[in-house]
Amino acid sequence: MADDIETITFTIESDDDSDEVTLPADLLDLLAEGDQSPAEVVGDIAMLSFASRAHHIVHHGEGDDPELDAVEQAAMDLFEERFGVTFGEATGHQH
Repeated sequence: MADDIETITFTIESDDDSDEVTLPADLLDLLAEGDQSPAEVVGDIAMLSFASRAHHIVHHGEGDDPELDAVEQAAMDLFEERFGVTFGEATGHQH
């Protein structure tokens, strides 16, 4: 890794586990919308990524599983709650 690149490390915690992710600070600046903090940028991208993965598993995977459908719907509800628009509206990807 280049020594002249400033990084920011984020800690992700759950009730019984934790992990860290280190990212280039300039990348966070590039991805920020308006006056978002670095933590908000990481949170938004995490939400987008999880919603996208859930969508892919349910709509582009094989088989039909009511439990997975319910999990995907919960992810989509949380996505809309966070961003104020549906996943389809935000990504232009609708079924």
